[in-house]
Amino acid sequence: MRAVVKAAPGVGHVELREVQEPTPGPGQVLIAVKAAGICGTDLHIWHDEFPTTPPVVMGHEVAGEVVAVGADVAKVRPGDVVTSETYFHLCGACRYCRSGRPNLCPERRSIGSAVDGGFAELVVVPERNVRLLPPGLDPFAGALTEPLACVVHGALELPKLAPGDVAIVAGPGAIGLLTLQVAKAAGATVVVLGTAADTRRLDLARALGADAALDIGQMEARPFVDALTDGLGADIVYECSGAGPSALGLLGLVRRGGQYAQIGLFGKPVSWDLDQVCYKELSVTGSNASVPSAWDTALRLLGSGQVRTRELVSDVYPLDGWEDAFGRFERREGVKLVLAPTG
Repeated sequence: MRAVVKAAPGVGHVELREVQEPTPGPGQVLIAVKAAGICGTDLHIWHDEFPTTPPVVMGHEVAGEVVAVGADVAKVRPGDVVTSETYFHLCGACRYCRSGRPNLCPERRSIGSAVDGGFAELVVVPERNVRLLPPGLDPFAGALTEPLACVVHGALELPKLAPGDVAIVAGPGAIGLLTLQVAKAAGATVVVLGTAADTRRLDLARALGADAALDIGQMEARPFVDALTDGLGADIVYECSGAGPSALGLLGLVRRGGQYAQIGLFGKPVSWDLDQVCYKELSVTGSNASVPSAWDTALRLLGSGQVRTRELVSDVYPLDGWEDAFGRFERREGVKLVLAPTG
C-alpha cells in the first residue's frame, strides 16, 4: 500500500512510498483510513524538530472504517466508523498511567512518530484506542477528534474556566478555532486574535461564535480588552499559534491573578518574560497531547453540535499531494488540510 513515510532522521526525508499492508494482531483493529488531518507536529517531524523512530508512517489524526479485527477483540466490528486515540504502547504501570495521565508515560509510543500511523490506506491500532464516531459525523469531521481532545485537555481540564470568563485565543488556526468553540461551550466570552494574513480564518472564527475576532497584534488589542474588562485584562489567555511574539504579547493582556495556557507548540525555545508571571501572580499551564477523559468530552461536544469541525476542513488532498499540502499548511493557507488515503 502507499504511505507517507519519515524515511530517515534529519531535516526532510519524508516521501510517498510503497509499504507492506499491516494485519491486526491479538487485541488490535485494522482501519481503512478515510481521512487523516495534517498537524503542526507533522511539520515539526518534517523539519526534524520532533522525535521519531524512522522509517515510520506519519499521521495521527485519523478516522475511517474498521475492516478487520484480531483475536480477542470484543467491542469493535468491521463496518464501524471510528477514530482512534494515538498511544499505541503504554507501560500501564507507572504513576502517570495509573492516575489517568498516560500522555506523560515515559514509555509512551504514539502512531505517526514511533509507530506507523494514518498517512496510509490502512492503520493498525489497539482496540482500547478505538472510538466510535457520533452518528452522522463524516470521517473528515471525525479526523479532528484528536486535536479537539488535545484542546479539551489544554483549555478545560488543566486551567480553570468559569462561565462568564473573558478568554483570549491567540492564533486562529485549527487549534485556535477549536479552543474558541470549547471555551464558548463552557460559557466564556471569547476574543480571537490574528493578523492581516488571517482574514479568512478570522471570518470563520466569527461564524463559529467568537464574540470578537481581531486582525491586530496583542499590544494593539489592549484598548479593546480594557473596554471589555473594565481595564482589568482577560481572565485567561490561550496561546495557540506557537509563535514566540504571541506568547510574550499575551502577558500584557491577561489580568493580575489570571491564567496563561500554552496549547501551541513552538518547535524551539522562545523568549518569554517570567517576571510577569511573578508580578501578576499568573497561573501557567501547558498541555501535552490528550488523556482519555478529554476524548470522552470531545466526542460529546461533537455529538451535541457544540463544536463543529467539518467547517474547519478547507482542503482535501490525495496521498500523493502530501508535499503540496504540507507546504500550504506551513504557509498558513487554508485552515485544516486533510489527506484522504483511500480516496
